[in-house]
Amino acid sequence: MPPLDPETPSLTVEQYLEGELASEVRHEYIDGQVYAMVGASRAHARIVTSLSLSLGPRARDRGCDLFLNDMKVRLEVRGQDIFYYPDLVLTCDPADDEEYFVTAPCLIVEVLSPGTERIDRREKRFAYTTIDSLREYLLVDPDRRHVEIHRRRDDWHPEVVTEGRIRLESLAMDVPLETLYEDLPAD
Repeated sequence: MPPLDPETPSLTVEQYLEGELASEVRHEYIDGQVYAMVGASRAHARIVTSLSLSLGPRARDRGCDLFLNDMKVRLEVRGQDIFYYPDLVLTCDPADDEEYFVTAPCLIVEVLSPGTERIDRREKRFAYTTIDSLREYLLVDPDRRHVEIHRRRDDWHPEVVTEGRIRLESLAMDVPLETLYEDLPAD
């Protein structure tokens, strides 16, 4: 995703956050530059909805906060301030209470799309794995039953699930793959 305007000088974190409050378009922020977010496909949105419906009750029971699409994750990588909008983010840290972003997620989910897959697999995966609290990072393919689970305990090596259940250690629960894809046409 190219910056909105390459001639625009770098924004401070404060300018970015203030601008996001007034903007009708969401932007991710990387070291002073903003990048407009694109809309999601129907399949993408259905998977995010299915996941939120599956995880929401368990998150609430455990005193965690589960956010979809509009909650930013703030992190710092190599001295650069970064704000990403994951498709789904879970935080179970009561001290993680900023109004417009989280800083201590334990689970992050990105649903892949042609325009963001490379960034989700490389740039974001690298950045997210620097977050001390993060236990799991999921990459969900909306076009086929295929989920990659990257876990801290496995040194971030992916486990691929194409049938059965997805084990989410951050919530101590299993999610049937069928549930995740139930609102999509069969393969």
